[in-house]
Amino acid sequence: MAHRLFEGKEHASSYRKYRIPPSDHLIQHVIDFAGKQKGGPLELAVDVGCGSGQGTVQLAKHFASVVGTDISPAQIQEALEHAKEPNITYRQCVAEELPFADGSVDLITAMSAFHWFDRPRFLQEAHRVLKPHGCLALLNYTVEMDLSYPDCCLQSLNQVCKEFYAALHPYRSPHLGASSIELYREAYTSIPYANKEWHENVCVRRAMPLCSYVGLVESFSSYQAMLRDDPQKATGLSQDICQRLMSIMQVTSAETQVMVGVKYFYLVAKKDL
Repeated sequence: MAHRLFEGKEHASSYRKYRIPPSDHLIQHVIDFAGKQKGGPLELAVDVGCGSGQGTVQLAKHFASVVGTDISPAQIQEALEHAKEPNITYRQCVAEELPFADGSVDLITAMSAFHWFDRPRFLQEAHRVLKPHGCLALLNYTVEMDLSYPDCCLQSLNQVCKEFYAALHPYRSPHLGASSIELYREAYTSIPYANKEWHENVCVRRAMPLCSYVGLVESFSSYQAMLRDDPQKATGLSQDICQRLMSIMQVTSAETQVMVGVKYFYLVAKKDL
C-alpha cells in the first residue's frame, strides 16, 4: 500500500523551498550508467514521486523528453508554477500505475520517494515500462544531516541537531521501518537485473540560512506528524532548537548562513534484454 503525504499546498511549497536535491555529479553518474550499452540516444526519462520538481529539472538536459509524476495535485501545481524547461511535462498519477506503454522508458528515477510507494508493485511497474537496457535509479538521503559554521564547535552544533531528530523519531511513519536505507538495500537485493550498483555516503552540501535548515527539518513527514498531533509542541521544538544553535554559533540572526550536509545513498539497475 502506498502512503500519501506532502500533499498540502503549504507543505508542497516548503518542500520545494528547503529540500536538498541530488548534486549534478550524482545525477551525472546515473546518466552515465543509463547510457552504458544503450546503443542510441536517451529519449524518455520519468521521475516518479517528483514532488515539486527539483530533481526532475536536473534530467532535462540529458533527455529529449522528461515526465515528472506525482500523486499530489499540490506538488504538481508547485512544479508547474516553476516549470521553465520546454521538454518537461508533469502528470498526476500513482507510482504503481504509470501512464506509459510497455518498454517505452529509458530511465525511471524516484528521488526521496520510493520509500512511500507500494514498493513491490512499483518495482513491477518500473520493469513493465522500462525498455530493454533501460535504467531504474532510486535515490534518497539519511535524515541525520550535519551543520558547520566557521569557528564553531561542530560537535556541540551537531549534538543539538541529533536531539532535534531524536525528538521527531516517535512520529516516524511505521511504513518506513526502523531505517529507510534498509528498505533501499532490500530493493537492491530483490531487483533481479544482473547489472546493478549500490552507493552510499555520497555527501551533498549546500549553504543556506539557519532558518532554512530548520525549515528543511520541518518539511520532514515526522515533524509534520508532530505538528498535526501537537502544534504547540512542534513549534516550540523548532524555536528551541534554533535558539540553541544560534547560541552555540554566537549569532543573533537565524538568517546567518550555515553549511548543511546530507548523505545520499542510491541504487541504479539496468533491465536485462
